[in-house]
Formats: sequence, structure tokens, C-alpha cells
Amino acid sequence: MKALFGRKFTNVMELKEATEDAKKRGVVGSNYTVIREVELSDHEFMRFCSDFLDDQPWIEKDNGGSNAAGELRCIRVKNVETDERILVNNEGYEYPRYTAIEE
Repeated sequence: MKALFGRKFTNVMELKEATEDAKKRGVVGSNYTVIREVELSDHEFMRFCSDFLDDQPWIEKDNGGSNAAGELRCIRVKNVETDERILVNNEGYEYPRYTAIEE
């Protein structure tokens, strides 16, 4: 699986704009693997998407990085009501340092 990851986006609108721009330019996404899934209510998901720079209680410092195959290790954050999904690779931090839209 591949996704277009971006670094330190403030919110989901910035992520969506950058993703569309990258697609138009023909950027190829990075390989990733999902190590864990977090399900949030619509309200919780919208709050999460409004500020990606906030520390999250469900992110642990060792969740991100890459595996032996070179795939990015990600948490899938899923809106249980809309099925919208954001991938998070925290790279040793407790906030979503790298994010991508999972399609």
C-alpha cells in the first residue's frame, strides 16, 4: 500500500491541499504498514483533524518509524461514522509528525 505523507501539517485542510497538489505533480506515495487502528467518534475525529500538532494520548513514542522492509509504520485513525481515515507516522514523537490520507 502507498500513501502521500507530509510533515508537520497543522490540520486536515492543509493535508488535503498538499495531497491534491502532489497528485497533480505525479508524486508517488510511500509504502506503509498499519501497526494499530484507533477509532474515534465524528466529534473526536474532527477535533483531532483540526490540530495535528497536538500530542495525542493514543500515540506512543515507539509507534512510528519504518520496518525492516522500509515501510512506514503507521497508526490508522478512523472516523467510525464516516469511515474517513488518516495515517499517522509519529517518528518518535507523541503527535502526528507525518500524516497521510488513506484512500
